[in-house]
Amino acid sequence: MANIFLGERTILDPIMNPVERTIYVLGGVGKQEDMTGWQYIRAVISSNLVMGIIVYALLYYQKFLPGNPNGLVTIKWDLLLHTTISFLTNTDQQHYLGENSFSYFSQTAALGFLMFTSAATGLAVGIAFIRGLTGRKLGNFYVDVTRAITRILLPISVIGAIALLALGVPQTLAGTLVVQTLEGGTQYIPRGPVASFEIIKMLGENGGGFFGANSAHPFENPNGASNLIETIAMICIPSSLIYTYGVFANNLKQTWLLFWMVFIIFVILVWITASGELQGNPIVNNNLAIEMPNLEGKEERFGWALTSLWAVITTATMCGAVNGMHDSLMPQGIFSTLFNMFLQIVWGGQGTGTAYLFIYLILTVFVTGLMVGRTPEFLGRKIEKREIVLASIVLLIHPIVVLIPSAIALAYPISLSGISNPGFHGISQVVYEYASAAANNGSGLEGLNDNTLWWNISSSISILVGRYVPIISIVLLADSMSHKQQVPETRGTLRTDSLIFTSITAGVTLILGVLTFFPVLALGPIAEGLKLASGS
Repeated sequence: MANIFLGERTILDPIMNPVERTIYVLGGVGKQEDMTGWQYIRAVISSNLVMGIIVYALLYYQKFLPGNPNGLVTIKWDLLLHTTISFLTNTDQQHYLGENSFSYFSQTAALGFLMFTSAATGLAVGIAFIRGLTGRKLGNFYVDVTRAITRILLPISVIGAIALLALGVPQTLAGTLVVQTLEGGTQYIPRGPVASFEIIKMLGENGGGFFGANSAHPFENPNGASNLIETIAMICIPSSLIYTYGVFANNLKQTWLLFWMVFIIFVILVWITASGELQGNPIVNNNLAIEMPNLEGKEERFGWALTSLWAVITTATMCGAVNGMHDSLMPQGIFSTLFNMFLQIVWGGQGTGTAYLFIYLILTVFVTGLMVGRTPEFLGRKIEKREIVLASIVLLIHPIVVLIPSAIALAYPISLSGISNPGFHGISQVVYEYASAAANNGSGLEGLNDNTLWWNISSSISILVGRYVPIISIVLLADSMSHKQQVPETRGTLRTDSLIFTSITAGVTLILGVLTFFPVLALGPIAEGLKLASGS
């Protein structure tokens, strides 16, 4: 990725250079035209707006378009709006059943199209942010998006789709299969072009399933081998972006320190989740007088262990795909998944997650700089008021669009929130939905009555604000850093590539994240865990 976005030679140059030149000519894009911060932002917003309008129209008129062998009609307007916004922003939060709502053409040409462009948009913004931090110009958004698709997302998706097809994931335009059961009944088995849809869903951190059961469905994830491929696809780009930054900054030492910081937090969350699932529900175990793991909501072909690992990875990478029902996780698992979506840095979303990691790094530089009485510096550039204001906006907008609508919904538990589980778990259901929306994750604690006018509109607002306000702030921060003169390093310069500073960064990150969201964690999964432990 570093070679691609630094403009260096890659093995795909002979194939993709002519393709990209054609795209630039047709789009009127000058490959060498660097954008300012506001130009980059306008390009992001305008392109996303146009794509959103086109996809909304395609979904609205799907009954008149080809690729609809099952004769599906248009869904209601608020659900259609929510779906369009959700896929446009790389959230893919689904309040519908895919096999019963959208045609093959809609799933492929509309939603599948947005899976590529939304992932590429996030990746482009992340690269622009890295360029700005390292003193480079931001680049050209249209060039970055094009290269993200042609050089990264599309080639890997082709290989991955073929691998999934070989493992049993269907890829067909034939309609629903009607079969006679052994009892003489009739069974309707939905299918479609799933393999191509599935791989970009995982690779692009999209998470929206072709079927309502998502990756717990045997046609999306039939066996352990497909589960492994999809797990690797989910985590490969976000984790690699940390190393990409190191190449840009020519500081691999700091890269590896940050990588291991994130990895340690990730492993701890996996351990917390897995230990809860292995221990099982104490009330159920006491009633049955046996010790068994929590198998509720699990697919037998994956079990408690692979479901625990997947649950942490899918919320850590902001993918949102599920291979088991998160609503059935023990409180420890719900704690870990919520914690991931609150922090958004383990491993973070497509491109923007890496930006969040360095936002926390910049705040740590600011705090430690104040402690020692020096003007904070990062990569030889001074951190001043403008950078701190923009970084604060990025971190503060998330709790605003999670906690405020959650409070409104919980104030009306019957009319608005649609909670199916009373008590502490119901609080987790509501907060999880908005955290998932604002973090552009898309997973949910099913059981919530979320396909209503309130949920479709309110979660759409959280999705939009949670996506575009941070993007605007991130790009402006990067633009500001790119114009700063580099300050010569002295004996008093605070080095950010040391173990001590990385440990402080971890502490600041955890303190800011936990203090902001601790009340809802205490009222949700922590309280539920204590209640289960007490046997009540």
